[in-house]
Amino acid sequence: MKNLSLPLRFGLVTSAILIAYFLVLAMVNKHTNPAFSFFNAFITACGIYETIRFKKLEDLSAFTYGEGFKTGLITGFIATAVFTVFFLVYSTEINSSFLPELFETIKGNAFNTSVGMVTFIVAVMGFATTLVSTFTVMQLFKKSKNFIQNT
Repeated sequence: MKNLSLPLRFGLVTSAILIAYFLVLAMVNKHTNPAFSFFNAFITACGIYETIRFKKLEDLSAFTYGEGFKTGLITGFIATAVFTVFFLVYSTEINSSFLPELFETIKGNAFNTSVGMVTFIVAVMGFATTLVSTFTVMQLFKKSKNFIQNT
């Protein structure tokens, strides 16, 4: 359980920030514009970065690429799962007119999609963002195998 406490804590904080960002966009009526969701990748990457940084600070000598990668993936998956559940509740219970407004914004009136399909897409996008962000962040934390050569 000790190995999961750090990613769980940061995953929940990251998801809270994602939810807060979505609700701020909803307050100014910009949550139906999909372009604003690109900032979600930045929020997720920052959460993963902080988690891996703390993991490395815990035990510098035992930190490996695999351990950091696993920590980043768990953090992002938790954040994505919590945000996806929030998105499902928001689009069905809190604001049932959200999806029709979203489809109108993206000129998707021809789409015959359900809440389940949109929620699945949100989850897949979150998992993909997590994977890419973890690979990117681990480039900053991996141990270099480069040797200085005398010339």
